[in-house]
Amino acid sequence: MRNHWREAAAGARVIETADQILGTLVDIRARFPALAIDLKYASADNITGQPIYAEARCLLHPDAAAALEKSLRIAQLAGLNLLVFDAYRPQQAQQLLWNACPNQDYVVPIALGSNHSRGTAIDVTLIDENGQPLDMGTAFDEMDDLSHPYHPAVPQAAQRNRLLLNAIMFGGGFKGISTEW
Repeated sequence: MRNHWREAAAGARVIETADQILGTLVDIRARFPALAIDLKYASADNITGQPIYAEARCLLHPDAAAALEKSLRIAQLAGLNLLVFDAYRPQQAQQLLWNACPNQDYVVPIALGSNHSRGTAIDVTLIDENGQPLDMGTAFDEMDDLSHPYHPAVPQAAQRNRLLLNAIMFGGGFKGISTEW
């Protein structure tokens, strides 16, 4: 259940070098210790079939971390929480993802620069009060039309969950992309 490459909408500045990026990022585990995190790219449970992160660090640009905080509060109003699958992504990992799925609808080529590699994007899903993910109609890293928002073949309950997630993330200050729920 992936597909939330969300970009912090409110004024996240673009930083040019990896050292500059890493120097400004917020450790999400430290800032939100109760937040559920399952970094899929630090394990083999992803499209590459292997870990592509050297360490399981969940990092975000400060503006994106502030948007995440607001999204978390909104989710809690609905009796839900977020589960984070990905956040900051080193460029080397972005290249490995591109090698596994060279399709710009789902993975940004390293030459274009990913919002994940800037620390301004986050992949999340909703979880209930028992920590169980809500059905979004597709699995994590499903790279096909079914992962697109509003796909007519997705069951109504999953559509409802996608809409709720999108509203929560939009309310926090994120914006989605057209190929991922």
